[in-house]
Amino acid sequence: MRKILSVLLFAFCIQVSTAQQINCEIILNAEQTGQANLSVFKTLQRALNEFVNQTSWTGTPVKDHERIQCSMFITISKFEGENFNGSIQIQSSRPVYGTSLITPVFNFSDEQLAFSYREYQPLNYSQNTYTNNLVSVISFYIYTILGMDADTFSPMGGTPYFEEANRIVTTAQQGNSQGWKGSDGQRSRYRLNTDLLANTYAEYREALYDYHRLGLDVMHEDIVAGKTAIAETMEKLEVMNRRRNNSLLLRVFFDAKADEVGQIYSSGPPINKNELIETLNNIAPRYSKNWRAIQ
Repeated sequence: MRKILSVLLFAFCIQVSTAQQINCEIILNAEQTGQANLSVFKTLQRALNEFVNQTSWTGTPVKDHERIQCSMFITISKFEGENFNGSIQIQSSRPVYGTSLITPVFNFSDEQLAFSYREYQPLNYSQNTYTNNLVSVISFYIYTILGMDADTFSPMGGTPYFEEANRIVTTAQQGNSQGWKGSDGQRSRYRLNTDLLANTYAEYREALYDYHRLGLDVMHEDIVAGKTAIAETMEKLEVMNRRRNNSLLLRVFFDAKADEVGQIYSSGPPINKNELIETLNNIAPRYSKNWRAIQ
């Protein structure tokens, strides 16, 4: 019996030590190409899921229930030979302490996806080495997800991951694909990463921590304290908005959080409703419909 128990414990330890930090579902849609049934699309989807979920992105083992939940939805709009064009939607979430709830952290759409892929081609990430644009794009967003998740648990905790994403930005410029340079627009990977590491937008990263750890994570014990902390987070974002109006990171924040913020304040104990609504309308007017739902 003791021998059997030892074997079981050993097997459990192996499972825990090899578990990766990411649990990501990648879906590839090629309907727009008119050739969605080609085997290369199924092969690529399977390869991407294996690449993301079996790569040790941080070197830190975690238990299965601690893995970051995320998804990537890739739409292929054009396909010719080994060349693919399309877009990618990235989402990530994290649990709310003391509850069974999941809260969105990152929701971003990248319209500058272009890559070459040969069926059964291996996908591997190597630090400081450019292999191909597909690996660079996926790896960039994995480290961005890791950074944002870390920021929600400790102040500026995501810096090492954003710096790794920055290394990817630098090396990927060798491939001359869109999205990696300052001239590639306001929603490029370059712009997202540059802003995340810039002191000019530090309030965004502070808001990730305050909103989640000081707000959502305490609401199961003290709902008023949690709602107050989240309202104060909006004031921080307003300071950032006065410095740089309508910044990318402000849009990134509310693309993930607008529905949730509206729901948080639409019921339960009220707190400075008029002041909060005014702040929200100032910093995120495109979501005014959400703010009208606040009671």
